[in-house]
Amino acid sequence: MGNREAPRGRAVIAFAVLFVLYQSAEGIGQRLLHSFPLQAALMITCVLAAWPLSRWLGWRGYGAYALDRRSSSAAWLAFGLVVALIANALAILVGERLGIYAPTGPALSAAGFHALLAALPVLALSTFVPSLAEDILTRGFWYRAAGITWPRGVVFVVFSAGYFLLNHLYRLERGPNEWLMIFCMGVAYATALCRAGTLWAAVGLHWGWNLANGVLDPLLPADTVDVAGSRWLIAGVHLLVALLVVAVPPPSRVVDEGQRLRPLRG
Repeated sequence: MGNREAPRGRAVIAFAVLFVLYQSAEGIGQRLLHSFPLQAALMITCVLAAWPLSRWLGWRGYGAYALDRRSSSAAWLAFGLVVALIANALAILVGERLGIYAPTGPALSAAGFHALLAALPVLALSTFVPSLAEDILTRGFWYRAAGITWPRGVVFVVFSAGYFLLNHLYRLERGPNEWLMIFCMGVAYATALCRAGTLWAAVGLHWGWNLANGVLDPLLPADTVDVAGSRWLIAGVHLLVALLVVAVPPPSRVVDEGQRLRPLRG
């Protein structure tokens, strides 16, 4: 390999493959062909393709994206899930008090609660895969696989949040309020990655928020009556989540060079 140029070239190709697969899921699967099975298949393919691409880049497993199997990473994943669920619920309750959301009926009945429990595995899977795929593309890849030496964590957070915004190609037309909301969400998730040193921390928050949207919809039924206010509220909640993540004592850093393969030969 031409010591530096070849790895960088491989990183560019790997990113292009992941980007096309991810964007095709919505662009082709959902918007063009209106096919949920195709959309799901492309999203799953994106996650699966990340593994051989990680190996091609010289990492073991999904190491190129800061995905590991440490027990501390599992704890960060669980922490993110819990925090996101609570944050989402509080956002709805605060939004109702502010007139941003309007309750539409009583909470879930006993029968409805059992139905929700039965649907939970499918809901969890259908929110996990897209969240993981986007976290790999917008955070994990740039944190490690891209080979960029970030001068400060805040620089990475701003860059990752900005790219997270741009990655939502089909929502950019909604205007500045939408941009602010997505950017602040990206700030929270990238901060979690920087703080924990594992992408699982970001996945926990991202997946948790998306999962909470489905779980809380029947538990706290409400309609949005102030769209702009809702976006500002969600943005603020995510900034508070970012501050909470920063307040968590930093983990003991474990050298993860064991995930690194020997340099590939050209």
